[in-house]
Amino acid sequence: MADHIAVLSNPSAGKGRAGREAEAALTHLRGRGADVRVFTGDSAASSLVLAAQALDEDPRVLVIVGGDGTLSGILDLLCATSVPVALVPAGTGNDLARALGLPRHDPAAAAEVALSGVARAIDVGEIRTAGGVAPFLTIAALGFDAKVSDRTNRLRWPHGVLRYYLALVIELLRLRPMEFTVSVDGAAAVDAPATLVAVGNTASYGGGMPLCIGATADDGLLDLVQVAPLSRVRLLRLFPLLLRGTHLSRREVAHRHARSVTVSAPGLVVYADGERIGEDECTIGIRPAALTVLVPAAGESNHA
Repeated sequence: MADHIAVLSNPSAGKGRAGREAEAALTHLRGRGADVRVFTGDSAASSLVLAAQALDEDPRVLVIVGGDGTLSGILDLLCATSVPVALVPAGTGNDLARALGLPRHDPAAAAEVALSGVARAIDVGEIRTAGGVAPFLTIAALGFDAKVSDRTNRLRWPHGVLRYYLALVIELLRLRPMEFTVSVDGAAAVDAPATLVAVGNTASYGGGMPLCIGATADDGLLDLVQVAPLSRVRLLRLFPLLLRGTHLSRREVAHRHARSVTVSAPGLVVYADGERIGEDECTIGIRPAALTVLVPAAGESNHA
């Protein structure tokens, strides 16, 4: 393995935030005397090509400047290598960074993790649909929450987590329970009408919404959360509990661990890491300890 550090970024990601964060990260790494090789893309497709080039040079660390979607777009490459990944968060939600205790508001501190962090093997989720297999890192959303994600991607204002909240209000006004069919760990499928179904590798999505509170990225398990059919009023009452991560104790909410979950429903849309993955039916599984990431050493501040 070479002694250089590769830095991959797409300056247009995160509405331009990735470009600014990349410059700050590069300044820090070079100031610390690191041998840095820079790979700058302009799209998801070019980032995939550049990631392959960067990994072919066998760097000591691959630093990725971007959000959950940036990382998930090259996950298959990352899982096939022994090169550890350091993430400089520059997305909208940065929920993986939140789950791993990475600095989310200080690109220099995040870049420092590439130099002084410790390796942690984390699980990677995978979603099988008629269109293929897609890996993911945070939460697979189905039902109301997927519709909120879909709406979020179509909104142009406001920015950040407020856009997610606006999308949530819009979809709340359009609320209809869905007729899910769910099979867990190969058991017989059961009808499970619900407002939403979420399958989490980590605890939060949408910039800190802890729907799968308690989920950890290295336990080899998925967290399945199902919210029963609710009226708008009852969902509104549940929402503050969700924000505080205290919703799992409610009778409307079912929570269990699983290694595989198959879900189908009329009009089903599947989202993960903020990206639309498929529709109609999917099987969600887990790849234990599939990705090595660098995280702050114990006792270091995460600048959250």
